[in-house]
Amino acid sequence: MLIGIDASRALRAQRTGTERYSLEIIRHLLHLPAAREHQWRLYTDITLPPTFFVASRSGQNMAVDVEACLLPRQRLWTHRALAREVVRRPPDVLFVPAHVLPFVQPARRLPPSVVTIHDLGYHRFPQAHSWFQRLYLPWSTRWSARTASALIAVSQSTATDLQRYYNTPPKKTTVIHEATTWPPSAWSAQEVRAHYPLPATYALYVGTLQPRKNLARLIRAYYQLLQHHPITWDLVLAGAGGWESAALAQLVRDLQLTQRVHLLGYVADEALPALYANAHFFCFPSLFEGFGLPILEAQTHGVPVMSANNSSLPEIAGDAAILVDPTDIEAIADAMLQLSQDEPLRQQLITAGYANVKRFSWEKAARETLAVLESVARRVKR
Repeated sequence: MLIGIDASRALRAQRTGTERYSLEIIRHLLHLPAAREHQWRLYTDITLPPTFFVASRSGQNMAVDVEACLLPRQRLWTHRALAREVVRRPPDVLFVPAHVLPFVQPARRLPPSVVTIHDLGYHRFPQAHSWFQRLYLPWSTRWSARTASALIAVSQSTATDLQRYYNTPPKKTTVIHEATTWPPSAWSAQEVRAHYPLPATYALYVGTLQPRKNLARLIRAYYQLLQHHPITWDLVLAGAGGWESAALAQLVRDLQLTQRVHLLGYVADEALPALYANAHFFCFPSLFEGFGLPILEAQTHGVPVMSANNSSLPEIAGDAAILVDPTDIEAIADAMLQLSQDEPLRQQLITAGYANVKRFSWEKAARETLAVLESVARRVKR
Protein backbone atom coordinates (compact mmCIF):
# COMPACT_ATOMS: atom_id res chain seq x y z
CA MET A 1 0.00 0.00 0.00
CA LEU A 2 0.96 3.65 -0.31
CA ILE A 3 1.58 5.22 3.10
CA GLY A 4 1.72 9.01 3.28
CA ILE A 5 3.45 10.68 6.24
CA ASP A 6 3.53 14.31 7.32
CA ALA A 7 7.30 14.60 7.77
CA SER A 8 7.40 18.38 8.17
CA ARG A 9 8.01 18.43 11.92
CA ALA A 10 10.87 15.94 11.67
CA LEU A 11 12.88 18.37 9.53
CA ARG A 12 12.88 21.25 12.01
CA ALA A 13 16.35 22.58 12.80
CA GLN A 14 15.56 22.86 16.52
CA ARG A 15 13.67 19.78 17.68
CA THR A 16 11.68 19.55 20.87
CA GLY A 17 9.87 16.39 21.96
CA THR A 18 7.25 16.27 19.21
CA GLU A 19 9.78 16.92 16.46
CA ARG A 20 12.16 14.28 17.81
CA TYR A 21 9.31 11.78 17.97
CA SER A 22 8.43 12.53 14.34
CA LEU A 23 12.03 12.06 13.23
CA GLU A 24 12.60 8.79 15.08
CA ILE A 25 9.29 7.12 14.28
CA ILE A 26 9.67 7.86 10.56
CA ARG A 27 13.29 6.65 10.49
CA HIS A 28 12.46 3.46 12.32
CA LEU A 29 9.35 2.79 10.22
CA LEU A 30 11.44 2.97 7.05
CA HIS A 31 14.12 0.69 8.52
CA LEU A 32 11.69 -2.10 9.33
CA PRO A 33 12.04 -5.15 7.04
CA ALA A 34 8.29 -4.90 6.41
CA ALA A 35 8.74 -1.34 5.06
CA ARG A 36 9.90 -2.83 1.75
CA GLU A 37 6.43 -4.24 1.20
CA HIS A 38 4.95 -0.75 0.90
CA GLN A 39 5.42 2.55 -0.91
CA TRP A 40 6.03 5.65 1.18
CA ARG A 41 5.29 9.30 0.42
CA LEU A 42 6.84 11.88 2.77
CA TYR A 43 5.23 15.33 2.77
CA THR A 44 7.60 18.17 3.65
CA ASP A 45 7.72 21.96 3.55
CA ILE A 46 11.48 22.09 2.89
CA THR A 47 13.68 20.03 0.59
CA LEU A 48 14.27 16.55 1.97
CA PRO A 49 17.96 15.49 1.99
CA PRO A 50 18.24 12.23 -0.03
CA THR A 51 19.32 9.95 2.82
CA PHE A 52 17.80 11.86 5.76
CA PHE A 53 15.39 9.07 6.76
CA VAL A 54 16.60 6.01 4.87
CA ALA A 55 20.40 5.91 5.20
CA SER A 56 21.69 2.79 6.88
CA ARG A 57 24.51 2.92 9.40
CA SER A 58 26.92 2.32 6.54
CA GLY A 59 25.57 5.41 4.80
CA GLN A 60 23.91 3.45 1.98
CA ASN A 61 20.29 3.88 0.95
CA MET A 62 17.93 1.23 2.28
CA ALA A 63 15.89 -0.68 -0.32
CA VAL A 64 12.69 1.20 0.46
CA ASP A 65 10.43 2.90 -2.07
CA VAL A 66 10.27 6.48 -0.76
CA GLU A 67 8.86 9.50 -2.60
CA ALA A 68 9.55 12.98 -1.26
CA CYS A 69 6.64 15.37 -1.82
CA LEU A 70 7.71 18.99 -1.34
CA LEU A 71 4.75 21.32 -0.76
CA PRO A 72 4.80 25.13 -0.74
CA ARG A 73 5.76 26.55 2.62
CA GLN A 74 2.95 28.80 3.85
CA ARG A 75 0.99 29.79 6.92
CA LEU A 76 -1.32 27.00 8.14
CA TRP A 77 0.65 24.57 5.93
CA THR A 78 -1.16 21.52 7.30
CA HIS A 79 -4.63 22.87 6.57
CA ARG A 80 -3.76 24.38 3.19
CA ALA A 81 -0.84 22.78 1.31
CA LEU A 82 -1.03 19.33 2.89
CA ALA A 83 -4.83 19.25 2.81
CA ARG A 84 -4.91 20.03 -0.92
CA GLU A 85 -2.28 17.40 -1.70
CA VAL A 86 -3.84 14.48 0.18
CA VAL A 87 -7.25 15.22 -1.34
CA ARG A 88 -5.82 15.54 -4.86
CA ARG A 89 -3.53 12.48 -4.61
CA PRO A 90 -4.70 10.45 -1.62
CA PRO A 91 -2.43 7.76 -0.18
CA ASP A 92 -3.97 4.51 1.03
CA VAL A 93 -3.41 5.74 4.58
CA LEU A 94 -2.12 9.05 5.96
CA PHE A 95 0.03 9.15 9.12
CA VAL A 96 0.41 12.43 11.01
CA PRO A 97 2.98 12.01 13.84
CA ALA A 98 2.33 15.42 15.41
CA HIS A 99 -1.20 16.09 16.59
CA VAL A 100 -2.98 17.80 13.71
CA LEU A 101 -4.92 16.20 10.87
CA PRO A 102 -5.52 18.47 7.84
CA PHE A 103 -8.90 20.20 7.99
CA VAL A 104 -11.00 19.20 4.98
CA GLN A 105 -14.75 19.49 4.46
CA PRO A 106 -16.50 17.20 4.16
CA ALA A 107 -14.24 14.97 6.25
CA ARG A 108 -14.87 11.94 4.03
CA ARG A 109 -12.65 13.55 1.37
CA LEU A 110 -9.63 12.80 3.54
CA PRO A 111 -7.85 9.48 3.07
CA PRO A 112 -7.97 6.99 5.97
CA SER A 113 -5.80 8.62 8.63
CA VAL A 114 -3.82 7.85 11.77
CA VAL A 115 -2.74 10.65 14.12
CA THR A 116 -0.38 10.58 17.11
CA ILE A 117 -1.71 12.62 20.04
CA HIS A 118 1.07 13.61 22.44
CA ASP A 119 -0.75 15.34 25.27
CA LEU A 120 -3.84 17.31 26.28
CA GLY A 121 -2.13 19.48 28.87
CA TYR A 122 -3.98 22.58 27.71
CA HIS A 123 -7.10 21.16 29.40
CA ARG A 124 -5.37 20.64 32.74
CA PHE A 125 -3.31 23.85 32.76
CA PRO A 126 -4.79 26.36 30.32
CA GLN A 127 -3.03 29.20 32.13
CA ALA A 128 0.31 27.72 31.04
CA HIS A 129 -0.54 28.29 27.37
CA SER A 130 -0.87 31.38 25.21
CA TRP A 131 -4.32 32.61 24.21
CA PHE A 132 -3.82 31.31 20.66
CA GLN A 133 -2.92 27.82 21.93
CA ARG A 134 -5.97 27.82 24.21
CA LEU A 135 -8.12 28.35 21.11
CA TYR A 136 -6.27 26.29 18.52
CA LEU A 137 -5.25 23.20 20.49
CA PRO A 138 -8.75 22.13 21.66
CA TRP A 139 -10.20 22.71 18.18
CA SER A 140 -7.45 20.88 16.29
CA THR A 141 -7.31 17.95 18.71
CA ARG A 142 -11.10 17.54 18.67
CA TRP A 143 -11.02 17.53 14.87
CA SER A 144 -8.18 14.98 14.76
CA ALA A 145 -9.72 12.73 17.42
CA ARG A 146 -13.09 12.61 15.69
CA THR A 147 -11.94 12.44 12.08
CA ALA A 148 -8.96 10.07 12.21
CA SER A 149 -9.57 6.39 11.49
CA ALA A 150 -7.30 5.51 14.43
CA LEU A 151 -5.30 7.34 17.07
CA ILE A 152 -1.92 6.65 18.64
CA ALA A 153 -1.33 7.94 22.17
CA VAL A 154 2.22 8.11 23.48
CA SER A 155 1.09 7.11 26.98
CA GLN A 156 -1.87 5.58 28.76
CA SER A 157 -2.30 8.94 30.45
CA THR A 158 -2.91 10.60 27.07
CA ALA A 159 -5.25 7.81 25.99
CA THR A 160 -7.28 8.30 29.17
CA ASP A 161 -7.46 12.04 28.54
CA LEU A 162 -8.76 11.44 25.01
CA GLN A 163 -11.63 9.46 26.51
CA ARG A 164 -12.22 12.04 29.22
CA TYR A 165 -12.26 15.20 27.10
CA TYR A 166 -13.38 13.99 23.67
CA ASN A 167 -15.31 10.79 24.42
CA THR A 168 -12.91 8.90 22.17
CA PRO A 169 -13.82 5.17 22.14
CA PRO A 170 -11.00 3.23 23.82
CA LYS A 171 -10.80 0.81 20.88
CA LYS A 172 -9.93 3.70 18.58
CA THR A 173 -6.69 4.49 20.46
CA THR A 174 -3.50 2.43 20.64
CA VAL A 175 -0.89 3.31 23.26
CA ILE A 176 2.61 3.21 21.76
CA HIS A 177 5.44 4.54 23.91
CA GLU A 178 8.35 6.60 22.66
CA ALA A 179 11.99 5.70 23.33
CA THR A 180 15.45 7.25 23.42
CA THR A 181 18.13 7.43 20.77
CA TRP A 182 21.31 9.41 20.22
CA PRO A 183 23.18 10.66 17.14
CA PRO A 184 26.34 8.73 16.26
CA SER A 185 28.20 12.05 16.05
CA ALA A 186 27.60 12.98 19.70
CA TRP A 187 30.00 15.49 21.19
CA SER A 188 32.56 14.60 23.83
CA ALA A 189 32.40 16.08 27.32
CA GLN A 190 35.28 18.38 26.41
CA GLU A 191 33.47 19.67 23.31
CA VAL A 192 30.30 20.37 25.29
CA ARG A 193 32.18 22.24 28.00
CA ALA A 194 34.03 24.23 25.35
CA HIS A 195 30.74 25.28 23.78
CA TYR A 196 28.61 25.83 26.88
CA PRO A 197 29.64 27.56 30.14
CA LEU A 198 28.98 24.58 32.40
CA PRO A 199 29.88 24.51 36.11
CA ALA A 200 31.93 21.65 37.52
CA THR A 201 28.93 20.01 39.23
CA TYR A 202 25.34 20.65 38.29
CA ALA A 203 21.75 19.52 38.52
CA LEU A 204 20.12 19.49 35.09
CA TYR A 205 16.78 20.21 33.48
CA VAL A 206 16.22 19.70 29.72
CA GLY A 207 13.16 20.95 27.86
CA THR A 208 11.43 24.05 26.57
CA LEU A 209 11.39 26.96 29.01
CA GLN A 210 7.67 27.61 29.46
CA PRO A 211 5.21 27.88 32.38
CA ARG A 212 3.98 24.28 32.11
CA LYS A 213 7.46 23.02 32.93
CA ASN A 214 7.19 24.56 36.43
CA LEU A 215 10.70 25.97 36.38
CA ALA A 216 9.92 28.97 38.56
CA ARG A 217 9.22 26.61 41.47
CA LEU A 218 12.38 24.64 40.66
CA ILE A 219 14.45 27.82 40.82
CA ARG A 220 12.78 28.88 44.08
CA ALA A 221 13.43 25.43 45.56
CA TYR A 222 17.09 25.74 44.62
CA TYR A 223 17.22 29.24 46.14
CA GLN A 224 15.72 27.85 49.34
CA LEU A 225 18.41 25.16 49.52
CA LEU A 226 21.13 27.76 49.13
CA GLN A 227 19.76 29.65 52.13
CA HIS A 228 19.94 26.66 54.47
CA HIS A 229 22.60 24.25 53.15
CA PRO A 230 26.19 24.42 51.85
CA ILE A 231 25.22 23.61 48.26
CA THR A 232 28.26 23.12 46.02
CA TRP A 233 26.41 22.32 42.78
CA ASP A 234 24.72 24.69 40.35
CA LEU A 235 21.44 24.43 38.45
CA VAL A 236 21.54 24.18 34.64
CA LEU A 237 18.41 24.72 32.52
CA ALA A 238 18.85 23.62 28.91
CA GLY A 239 16.16 24.40 26.36
CA ALA A 240 14.79 26.93 23.95
CA GLY A 241 12.88 29.85 25.34
CA GLY A 242 9.15 29.34 25.05
CA TRP A 243 6.16 31.41 26.06
CA GLU A 244 6.95 33.71 29.02
CA SER A 245 10.52 32.41 29.28
CA ALA A 246 11.77 35.95 29.88
CA ALA A 247 10.09 35.82 33.28
CA LEU A 248 12.43 32.99 34.30
CA ALA A 249 15.52 35.01 33.47
CA GLN A 250 14.07 37.89 35.48
CA LEU A 251 13.40 35.57 38.43
CA VAL A 252 17.03 34.42 38.36
CA ARG A 253 18.15 38.05 38.46
CA ASP A 254 15.67 38.98 41.19
CA LEU A 255 16.95 36.15 43.41
CA GLN A 256 20.56 37.09 42.61
CA LEU A 257 21.28 33.65 41.20
CA THR A 258 22.96 34.61 37.94
CA GLN A 259 26.20 32.92 39.05
CA ARG A 260 24.44 29.70 40.15
CA VAL A 261 21.55 29.16 37.70
CA HIS A 262 22.65 28.76 34.08
CA LEU A 263 20.21 29.23 31.18
CA LEU A 264 21.90 27.53 28.23
CA GLY A 265 19.22 28.08 25.61
CA TYR A 266 18.57 25.43 22.97
CA VAL A 267 21.12 22.60 23.07
CA ALA A 268 21.77 20.61 19.90
CA ASP A 269 20.98 16.90 19.91
CA GLU A 270 24.67 16.14 19.43
CA ALA A 271 25.52 17.86 22.72
CA LEU A 272 22.78 16.36 24.87
CA PRO A 273 24.39 12.96 25.66
CA ALA A 274 27.44 14.56 27.30
CA LEU A 275 25.28 17.18 28.98
CA TYR A 276 23.21 14.43 30.60
CA ALA A 277 26.12 12.13 31.38
CA ASN A 278 27.98 14.83 33.32
CA ALA A 279 24.96 15.92 35.39
CA HIS A 280 24.92 15.12 39.11
CA PHE A 281 21.17 14.50 38.94
CA PHE A 282 18.19 15.40 36.78
CA CYS A 283 15.12 17.51 37.65
CA PHE A 284 11.81 17.28 35.83
CA PRO A 285 9.10 19.00 37.92
CA SER A 286 6.68 19.57 35.03
CA LEU A 287 3.03 20.31 35.76
CA PHE A 288 1.93 18.02 32.93
CA GLU A 289 3.51 15.76 30.30
CA GLY A 290 2.13 13.49 27.62
CA PHE A 291 5.24 11.31 27.85
CA GLY A 292 8.31 12.84 29.49
CA LEU A 293 11.14 11.69 27.24
CA PRO A 294 13.89 13.60 29.14
CA ILE A 295 13.37 11.21 32.08
CA LEU A 296 14.39 8.26 29.91
CA GLU A 297 17.25 10.24 28.41
CA ALA A 298 18.65 10.94 31.87
CA GLN A 299 18.20 7.33 32.99
CA THR A 300 19.92 6.09 29.82
CA HIS A 301 23.02 8.03 30.89
CA GLY A 302 23.07 6.81 34.48
CA VAL A 303 21.70 9.99 36.04
CA PRO A 304 19.35 9.78 39.04
CA VAL A 305 16.01 11.51 38.46
CA MET A 306 13.53 13.64 40.38
CA SER A 307 10.18 13.90 38.59
CA ALA A 308 6.72 15.30 39.16
CA ASN A 309 4.13 12.73 40.22
CA ASN A 310 1.43 13.72 37.72
CA SER A 311 0.07 12.82 34.26
CA SER A 312 2.23 10.28 32.38
CA LEU A 313 5.38 10.75 34.44
CA PRO A 314 4.93 7.88 36.95
CA GLU A 315 4.05 5.64 33.98
CA ILE A 316 7.31 6.49 32.24
CA ALA A 317 9.66 6.83 35.23
CA GLY A 318 8.56 3.55 36.79
CA ASP A 319 10.23 2.90 40.14
CA ALA A 320 13.41 4.63 39.03
CA ALA A 321 12.80 8.20 40.17
CA ILE A 322 11.87 10.26 43.21
CA LEU A 323 8.33 11.47 42.52
CA VAL A 324 7.20 14.77 44.07
CA ASP A 325 4.20 17.07 44.11
CA PRO A 326 5.30 19.72 41.59
CA THR A 327 3.32 22.45 43.37
CA ASP A 328 5.21 21.87 46.64
CA ILE A 329 8.48 23.84 46.66
CA GLU A 330 9.56 22.18 49.92
CA ALA A 331 9.11 18.72 48.38
CA ILE A 332 11.12 19.71 45.30
CA ALA A 333 13.92 21.11 47.49
CA ASP A 334 13.97 17.99 49.70
CA ALA A 335 14.22 15.70 46.66
CA MET A 336 17.06 17.76 45.21
CA LEU A 337 18.92 17.62 48.51
CA GLN A 338 18.49 13.84 48.69
CA LEU A 339 19.75 13.33 45.17
CA SER A 340 22.79 15.49 45.83
CA GLN A 341 23.80 13.86 49.14
CA ASP A 342 22.37 10.36 49.55
CA GLU A 343 24.82 8.19 47.61
CA PRO A 344 23.09 4.81 48.30
CA LEU A 345 19.81 6.29 47.01
CA ARG A 346 21.58 7.70 43.97
CA GLN A 347 23.08 4.33 43.08
CA GLN A 348 19.73 2.60 43.63
CA LEU A 349 18.01 5.00 41.23
CA ILE A 350 20.79 4.74 38.66
CA THR A 351 20.50 0.93 38.61
CA ALA A 352 16.71 1.08 38.47
CA GLY A 353 16.93 3.66 35.67
CA TYR A 354 19.06 1.40 33.49
CA ALA A 355 16.46 -1.34 33.93
CA ASN A 356 13.55 1.01 33.29
CA VAL A 357 14.74 2.27 29.90
CA LYS A 358 14.81 -1.30 28.59
CA ARG A 359 11.01 -1.20 28.50
CA PHE A 360 11.13 1.32 25.63
CA SER A 361 12.31 0.79 22.05
CA TRP A 362 11.90 2.79 18.83
CA GLU A 363 11.98 -0.44 16.81
CA LYS A 364 9.08 -1.77 18.89
CA ALA A 365 7.24 1.55 18.51
CA ALA A 366 7.74 1.42 14.72
CA ARG A 367 6.45 -2.16 14.47
CA GLU A 368 3.37 -1.29 16.49
CA THR A 369 2.77 1.89 14.49
CA LEU A 370 3.02 0.05 11.17
CA ALA A 371 0.51 -2.51 12.48
CA VAL A 372 -1.96 0.31 13.15
CA LEU A 373 -1.42 1.78 9.66
CA GLU A 374 -1.87 -1.59 8.00
CA SER A 375 -4.98 -2.31 10.05
CA VAL A 376 -6.61 0.97 9.01
CA ALA A 377 -5.82 0.34 5.32
CA ARG A 378 -7.22 -3.19 5.50
CA ARG A 379 -10.48 -2.00 7.10
CA VAL A 380 -11.05 0.48 4.30
CA LYS A 381 -10.38 -2.06 1.53
CA ARG A 382 -12.94 -4.54 2.85
